[in-house]
Amino acid sequence: MWSLAKPEPFHLYDTSLRDGAQQEGLRLSVNDKLRIAAALDSVGVSFIEGGWPGANPTDTEFFARAKTQLRLSHAQLTAFGATRRVGLTAATDPATAALLDADTEVICLVAKSHERHVTHALRTTLETNLEMIRDTVSFLCAHSRRVFVDCEHFFDGYLVNPTYAKLVAATAAEAGAEVVVLCDTNGGMLPSQIPAIVDDVAQLGLNLGIHCHNDTGCAVANTLAGVDAGVMHVQGTVNGYGERTGNADLTTLIANLKLKYHWDVVSDEALRDLTHVSHTVAEIANQSASPRQPYVGVSSFAHKAGLHASAIKVDANLYQHIDPAVVGNDMRMLISDMAGRANIQIKAEQLGHDLSDQSVAARLADTVKRREAQGYSYEAADASFDLLVRSELGQDLSAFVIGAWRVFTDRDEASQAVVRVGFADATPKPYVGEGNGPVNALDQALREALTDRHPRLAQVELTDYRVRLLDNGHGTDATTRVLIDTRLDSVTWTTVGVGANVIEASWEALVDAYTYALVVVLASDDGRTTGAVGSGRA
Repeated sequence: MWSLAKPEPFHLYDTSLRDGAQQEGLRLSVNDKLRIAAALDSVGVSFIEGGWPGANPTDTEFFARAKTQLRLSHAQLTAFGATRRVGLTAATDPATAALLDADTEVICLVAKSHERHVTHALRTTLETNLEMIRDTVSFLCAHSRRVFVDCEHFFDGYLVNPTYAKLVAATAAEAGAEVVVLCDTNGGMLPSQIPAIVDDVAQLGLNLGIHCHNDTGCAVANTLAGVDAGVMHVQGTVNGYGERTGNADLTTLIANLKLKYHWDVVSDEALRDLTHVSHTVAEIANQSASPRQPYVGVSSFAHKAGLHASAIKVDANLYQHIDPAVVGNDMRMLISDMAGRANIQIKAEQLGHDLSDQSVAARLADTVKRREAQGYSYEAADASFDLLVRSELGQDLSAFVIGAWRVFTDRDEASQAVVRVGFADATPKPYVGEGNGPVNALDQALREALTDRHPRLAQVELTDYRVRLLDNGHGTDATTRVLIDTRLDSVTWTTVGVGANVIEASWEALVDAYTYALVVVLASDDGRTTGAVGSGRA
């Protein structure tokens, strides 16, 4: 087995609250930052960079409130700032004073290490830049702070002038910096370039870190290349948040270091919480979770091909590089026209059904493929698939009976729907609903019909509604697929409908949504397990 000795100490440094917050469309309040910091601490990172005190009111308030409101068990809160400004001293620079006022034990400074950035961005000399580094680092160390130095644009600077880039790193260390972090700020490096540069700088005898952006899609790979070359400090952001294409994804780095390098960087318990923390942070940051994110994405262990499913039935590890449970994720079996009998059996078992009868499984597989050819998609519509299985197993389909339905829409008035609904002991009768558009009117009419007998259905919420035209080039005459997300209390489910128009497809998905609520969700509340599905077509 390949192995590499873990440096001691080894740092997991999170910069989600500062560098990650620079992502387009991501804005964190102080409360958001406090909640995210607590979530990151539960994973077991070594350092949490809280922001740049003095640079903006949010970050300044965050550090002030963190003193009394943030209780960290594993991580140390870190303040971020820059070397003192040209023409000042560290003792007279208000920005340096703000770093001390943040009252963190650790401070991370950014310093220029690319000669053109010194002369063109700072508009000063190369020697003055070195003096700014010496002055600021030594000043903060004299005030009993641990100091890390991020050498901005280090790799690009090294390619232009390696002597000066290394001189910046050496100057920071000589002034008292505990770790010198080599930054691929533009994210343009490739994994094959990293080891030789890190190895060359390591000859200086420094504690090195690495900070990579993802502009070549190689941020995690570049970081691991740095680890292979001997860095003892890795920086990243949860879910890879950050400017442009983002930073190295710390969730992926943690899992790789723990499971592939076999390094004890976090506890087994913390690793099992990784998926939950990733999704929690995404929710707080109001960002959609990436389904294909390594380890923690909902598609990370999703299987669609029938060949895969057949092998997984024998041994799940044949098509999975780890057990999903170790990172708090789950294996998912996708149902599509690529599905074989094994896919159907595994998925049905996950939903609590016994499909050990091979003939039933084969029949259901044929049904799925036929319906997928008509436009249905069960990959995201577990509830509709569950109802399809129940129907194939011969379970009772009499939750309610749909007769005719009709929708009236007027430009200046609310839409109106009339739906004929019946039950086992009564003939169908009309129910009327009004709403904002035809689908909402149909929902109100069906809800009106069902809540008399099932009052809990009044609390059902339709949380999302997605439409897709399936026949390219047919425009408004195309076959339409609709997916509806529904929730009752903490239970959510998704149903699918297909029709010649959006209203017909929406109606089918609506009927499935309420049928599932009655025969599965509410049946579970009552301790029962029976149920059925009907198409709802008139």
